[in-house]
Amino acid sequence: MIKKPITIQIPSGLEARPIALLVQVASQFESDIYVESEQRRVNAKSIMGMMTLGLTSGEDIMVSASGEDEQEAIANIEKYLSGKAN
Repeated sequence: MIKKPITIQIPSGLEARPIALLVQVASQFESDIYVESEQRRVNAKSIMGMMTLGLTSGEDIMVSASGEDEQEAIANIEKYLSGKAN
């Protein structure tokens, strides 16, 4: 399992469309991927779960991945959340 702190750098924060795109990125991988914010932890492959976090630009989150492709999963999620994949 890998855990990595990531700062959200998408200007609009994680509204419906950016969350849908994040879920698409996460769903490409076999690994179990979770996003933690404050005391809550949700599956990064769940649109409804991600919406409940109400994440904004500049917010720090913890992303964890566990599985055969965990390193690639974390790297791609970090790339997306840093605004470099847009």
